[in-house]
Amino acid sequence: MKAIVVTDEAAGTAGMTLTERPEPPAAINDVIVQIHASGFVPTEMEWPSTWTDRAGRDKTPSIPGHELAGVVTALGYGTTGLSIGQRVFGLADWHRDGTLAEYVAIEARNLAPLPGDVDFTVGASLPISGLTAWQGLFQHGRLQAGQTVLAHGAAGAVGTMVTQLAREAGAYVIGTGRAADRQKALDFGAHEFLDLDNDALEDIGGVDLVFDVIGGDIQQRSAGLIRAGGTLVSVVGPVEARPTNGLAVDFVVEADRAQLGEIVQRVRDGRLRTNIGDIAPLDDAVAALNPTTRRKGKTIIRVRP
Repeated sequence: MKAIVVTDEAAGTAGMTLTERPEPPAAINDVIVQIHASGFVPTEMEWPSTWTDRAGRDKTPSIPGHELAGVVTALGYGTTGLSIGQRVFGLADWHRDGTLAEYVAIEARNLAPLPGDVDFTVGASLPISGLTAWQGLFQHGRLQAGQTVLAHGAAGAVGTMVTQLAREAGAYVIGTGRAADRQKALDFGAHEFLDLDNDALEDIGGVDLVFDVIGGDIQQRSAGLIRAGGTLVSVVGPVEARPTNGLAVDFVVEADRAQLGEIVQRVRDGRLRTNIGDIAPLDDAVAALNPTTRRKGKTIIRVRP
């Protein structure tokens, strides 16, 4: 099969190459998915799991990418809940070979059915962004209607999901980003927008939940805005700044079939829009994942035409 592989951590995405790899076998509880579309998160090149297995051993050359949409072509021993020929989407295991390939072996529990009226490119754009937003807001942030959410990076792949899901849940959403992101953040449902380069973060007053995708100084200043009983939720590693009278939570997104079902249903009925930028074929993936200009949404690799 054709696959994108990486071998050199220092080279990052620039070290990607398109090559031929053996098709993966299906282990116990696995399915083999013929991938139609794959998503990719640029920070994957910094994750230890891209380069080593669970025992810490070098696993290069490794196939990156963890979001997929495709069709089940084989079942491993003991696999239940899915069938051959079924359309699926989901989140591949961090430590195993990923989804920038024509096929992937993946545990069945990491997948959810993809309805026939949802395009594969849309399906592949949902798992990391959608589940990160869902778990951060509802599992870790315990968001309630009437609360105020500060959504950093509100025009990004995760931020647009955070904004839409929070607003649907009855929250007031303040989005942040660069000046050029203002209109996009508002288009995706932010009630107001704060330009982190030119506006004073402290001027927004108190909030109940901060969804942090930036870290550093912005995280530290944001912690001071959280009302008593509020929560700082971060996806950028251990939280360095803690609210005085609230919680600080950092988490790594996990596959969840029920949550994927909730997310894709919202896409089907128009409550949730995806934030897709470029779509490129697998043959052009290396160039597409090494852009020379700033990304305007999530890049999706179309593995099958």
